[in-house]
Amino acid sequence: MSRLYDTIEPNVIDEELLQKAVEEQGPQEELGQLAKREGIDYKDVLELQLDFRNILKIDNLWQFVNLTKLQLDNNIIEKIEALDTMVHLIWLDLSFNNIEVIEGLEALIKLQDLSLYNNRISKIENLDTLQELQVFSIGNNNLTALENVVYLRKFKNLRTLNLTGNPVCENEQYSMFIAAHLPDLVYLDFRLLDDNTRELAEIKYQYAIDELKQGEAQALANLVEEQAKQKELEHHKAAYVEYLNGSFLFESMYAEDTEAARLAYLPGMADLLETYPSSKFVLICENLFAYGLKEHEKRQAEVSTFYECLQEAIQDSQQQGTKIILDFENDNQGQLDVIQNMSNFEIADFKLVKYNEDISQLSDTLMTLEMQTVDQLEE
Repeated sequence: MSRLYDTIEPNVIDEELLQKAVEEQGPQEELGQLAKREGIDYKDVLELQLDFRNILKIDNLWQFVNLTKLQLDNNIIEKIEALDTMVHLIWLDLSFNNIEVIEGLEALIKLQDLSLYNNRISKIENLDTLQELQVFSIGNNNLTALENVVYLRKFKNLRTLNLTGNPVCENEQYSMFIAAHLPDLVYLDFRLLDDNTRELAEIKYQYAIDELKQGEAQALANLVEEQAKQKELEHHKAAYVEYLNGSFLFESMYAEDTEAARLAYLPGMADLLETYPSSKFVLICENLFAYGLKEHEKRQAEVSTFYECLQEAIQDSQQQGTKIILDFENDNQGQLDVIQNMSNFEIADFKLVKYNEDISQLSDTLMTLEMQTVDQLEE
């Protein structure tokens, strides 16, 4: 239900509101009093309730980096924002607000339960990163197109969906359509999807689903191909030879050159422009490309060898240092007890001075060993 600002005073999420909410929801009695005196670290808060507070804008939650559960329902929030630090959030309730667009949830990659019930949303979108989503409630909104629900096929863990109260639910094919397009769904609008509905839906939408699957398979193949190309390009960039394996460099040099465009109209230039890039220029680029990749592999091998030697040097230094310390402990075991029990203070002082000298020598030996390791690494 829409809230009117002329009857309700909008509130903001400020330090006072947050402090009050944390104190109310935190431990009470002696433990609670102690927490108030010593101060509450927001990083330790795992659950936070900010419902029924007339909040207009989400703000100042960046300190709650470890939150797993956040309630912002029954406010007057118009936009989903300022949740980028909530990377550990599992449960989010934004129901009964004035939200029109699904957005600002990209960082919530661990989110499993999302409620946007009773808002003003007309399209399911911008949820791609929420691959852990299991429960999604978006009832009592403005969803009108059945086809928009197909977007939810990408969420393989989705088991519970609530769409009740949307105009889309008035479509007589509603339940069948959902059952056919979301085969892994268990509960729809608080009811168990029975096997009979699934079977009928599968028969009714068989051809449409087969066509949809083909499209998804092609899209996946295109994505894999694009990712492979991007990975290859990153490899070429690391070797400083990107776009040298072809005519791209030549074409890019003259793409915005107006003078070059005029030259193309001179007698014989058309043939030259066609043969030169594919013969001499491209050949030079491809030779540079091959040489660059080869040199990059050599550099990578050298770097790998260096880090192997680095680990060996560190381990060897640590082993030597450990042995030196153990030998010192074995050689001087019980010396302090002997010194403390000596009746002759002069002898005890002499022994103590000698013991301190041995400790200083141990420190110098360990420091020398450290410097030798550093010198080896610099070389």
